Amino acid sequence: MEDENRIASSSLLVQMGITPADNREGIKTALPWKSMWAGAQTKTLFQYQQFLEEISENYQIVGPLAMVASLQNTFLKALLTNPIKAQARIAVRAGKEPDIYRDMNGWIYKNYTRSLYDLCRYFMKDDKFDRDKARRISTTPEGHQMLKEYAQEFAQMEYKYNSLGMTRLNAMKDMLKCLLVVITETPLEGDALPFMRKNADGTDGMTFEEYLAENRFRLECLYKASAFDPKEYSERITHGRIGCSDYEIVRGSKIHNVRLRHYVLPKGIKPNGKVLYISTPLINRPELFDLDDGKSVVQGMLKEGYAIYLVDYGECDPDDTRLGMDFFGKTVQDRYLEIIKKKHPKHEINIMGYCMGGTLMLPYLARRAEERLARGEKMDICKLALMAAPAKFDDDGSGHGPMRSFIRQNYNPYVMGELFGSVNIPPQVIDFGMNEIQPGVHYTLLSGFYGRAIYPHAIEDSAPFLFWLTHGTKFPAKAHRDWIEKFFLGNQLVEGTYCLPSMNPDLDGKPVDMDALRRGGVRIFDYRGSRDPIAPAGSCVASQLWGMLADGNIQVTRGGLNRTFEKNIGHIFVVSKQLLSEYLQIVSDFLRGEDNENKD
Repeated sequence: MEDENRIASSSLLVQMGITPADNREGIKTALPWKSMWAGAQTKTLFQYQQFLEEISENYQIVGPLAMVASLQNTFLKALLTNPIKAQARIAVRAGKEPDIYRDMNGWIYKNYTRSLYDLCRYFMKDDKFDRDKARRISTTPEGHQMLKEYAQEFAQMEYKYNSLGMTRLNAMKDMLKCLLVVITETPLEGDALPFMRKNADGTDGMTFEEYLAENRFRLECLYKASAFDPKEYSERITHGRIGCSDYEIVRGSKIHNVRLRHYVLPKGIKPNGKVLYISTPLINRPELFDLDDGKSVVQGMLKEGYAIYLVDYGECDPDDTRLGMDFFGKTVQDRYLEIIKKKHPKHEINIMGYCMGGTLMLPYLARRAEERLARGEKMDICKLALMAAPAKFDDDGSGHGPMRSFIRQNYNPYVMGELFGSVNIPPQVIDFGMNEIQPGVHYTLLSGFYGRAIYPHAIEDSAPFLFWLTHGTKFPAKAHRDWIEKFFLGNQLVEGTYCLPSMNPDLDGKPVDMDALRRGGVRIFDYRGSRDPIAPAGSCVASQLWGMLADGNIQVTRGGLNRTFEKNIGHIFVVSKQLLSEYLQIVSDFLRGEDNENKD
């Protein structure tokens, strides 16, 4: 009789109707269609404003048409573009989402996860899921009414959602389905059970009773940690601070907001007489190199005895908007390497660079080699270890074709300057682009987080990375424009047209000769992932293009020469202790160089 009165999870979901959280269209990525529509309209408005300004500036040539254009431009600015600019810049200064639709989505995420926690809490007793209470609620009219009201609240939030496809809310809806199944102890009709283990042939890997038991435990883990919202959880657990290694800011190293960190060698570790200079990307917090105990490149290399210095680009402000890649890719590096050489005059200096940070070191070292060879001096930095650092950007073998196409269709430097010129490019804009590079990444990350919640310490261990991932930094406006136009679209490293300043007048402002890396004897280590959509394996080819061996080398070579390692990994492999350990072992072997000349 009790089972006859039990409300089914499917009936609650049917009552909610079909919403944007369901992805009934089967879209394989997140589709922020309202944001894209609004972005296209905004772009058109600002392009028309630019057109009117160009006409107005040519008043003597165009005549009366320029007067009409000037009036239209005045009204356009007053009624549309100026308010849009003000709204975008106010939001960025406050650290908020400048896109009103994505901002509304953020509000939905917070409230949806709060409701998940609240509904889950109702069935917890001493941090354990109370099956008796769940049975009572799912079999009585009063309980049915309560569950229906919750379902309607979730539905209302879902209907307000402004994206389609494999979104973050889609992953949260899976969590809701799981919770309703566990409460009612009824399977979903015509729908797969979220977080059901699968056999190799695709069949279910556990019975329904086993599924219920495992997911009761999943809910208990998420409830105890209050971790239904990973972003909020990471902020609460880390208190806004990540990193496990002690460091000091080198005195006199501050240039604008850029600083040089020196990591302190732990007690009992003998210095090996070498310096490791770490070049970080401009768009991420540098703690990716030092996330947590056992997940830290810095920690691993300190154990090897290196004196470690790391570039910290800080949080840019309005004074940094005009700083381009000449500053970040030459001025900063010259200053910091000069400081290091004075502090360690007899030390060998090696460089490690991740993603964009590694990319920028390629032309820098080539120009440095040109300068030193022109003075009749040997190249002083001869080992460069790259981690997922793209060098080649084309529409074919590099793997960057889809992103280059997206940029051509959507990127406009004039519009970006008008919207964010004085506040720099916010991390939310970079995140929008990352979604295009990694289809469904927000769904995959959140679903994976929920899925791993049943494993010991999985939730706690993820906090530093989640904080790093969800708290990006601004990208200086001119440097962002340089990165897009010179690297992504211009492919200037490979084309041989990338220019840098120099104290040598014969080189100043001239294209960098990338072959100077080989002439200078620079050995290049490429570590790339076959599953990396951000820096595809086809783009991480510096060792093949400019290393000491003219024909390149995919296999590991002897004698410390160039090495290219391709692993079945993604872009951010350092969050895995196993993958990081493998990387540290082989990069240390590379940096030891001639010490391993006789090793296979």
